[in-house]
Amino acid sequence: MTGTDVLDATFAALADPTRRAILHRLAAGEATVTELAQPFAMSQPAVSKHLKVLERAGLVTRGRSAQRRPCRLNARPLQEATRWLENYRAYWEESYQRLDALLDELTSRDKPSFGGPP
Repeated sequence: MTGTDVLDATFAALADPTRRAILHRLAAGEATVTELAQPFAMSQPAVSKHLKVLERAGLVTRGRSAQRRPCRLNARPLQEATRWLENYRAYWEESYQRLDALLDELTSRDKPSFGGPP
């Protein structure tokens, strides 16, 4: 997958609140499909479909431990998305700094003089 493909798959996977909740749960440690399905009002097959999307995006891996197939978070694609978003954070910080400077200038122009009448 190219860098653009990774970003597209990551943001597509993150677009769904259930998948974001699954990632949040996996950030605390590995879990099985049964464990991941517990807080949701959906079947295990429905959770498995969400996991497949997360796996295709590279956000989740599945292991094998005897009969268990624990799922684990893989945060690497999130790091790439964070780097991409970082460019825009810098843009907005600069925009807010310009706005702050303009507001300071306008505020200082509009302040009344306390020296009294001449």
